[in-house]
Amino acid sequence: VISGAFDTLSHCMETYFGRPDEVTLSDEINEVVQRNTIRNLRRIAQNPDDDFARSELMWASAMGENGILKLGKVTDFQCHMIEHQLGAYTDCNHGQGLAVLHPVVYRHIYKSAEPKFRRWAHEVWLVQDADEGIDCLADLILEIGLPTTFTQMGITLDEATIRAIADSTIITPGCCKQLTASEIADILIECK
Repeated sequence: VISGAFDTLSHCMETYFGRPDEVTLSDEINEVVQRNTIRNLRRIAQNPDDDFARSELMWASAMGENGILKLGKVTDFQCHMIEHQLGAYTDCNHGQGLAVLHPVVYRHIYKSAEPKFRRWAHEVWLVQDADEGIDCLADLILEIGLPTTFTQMGITLDEATIRAIADSTIITPGCCKQLTASEIADILIECK
């Protein structure tokens, strides 16, 4: 449940950080869905039998993928593309892989969209600075018990596999920073 709900949060974040950089109505709705997902991730981590939290996470999941949040957006999904390739080369749990990747990817790209990341930090995490928002995301991942490294997932990546993942990752047009294969390899190394 937690892994799947983190995937929901990932879908919301990667839609939110897509283009345009200006705040849209879709972005404002997205901020609410992200806050709701975070709140209920915390609840379900404390009490896996919390039916209300589970129902809210299901609704958030529907909102995260039904297209409403994507109206008027060219979505990012760069982190998803990296994780999909990671999953192609390893037996990686999707939500857990995203949890390991997201803070590292965001530390690599946030300066290319700092105003949007600052708004996200303020509106979703209730902090002021972009890097604080990324720290809050990393703290949430720890709090809800998801892994923060590939090693914690039992995944060992050698240099050849890192290069294969990086070279085969699809670069998405909506990302605020077009990552190169070399940058993706650096991200994967940081996640080890």
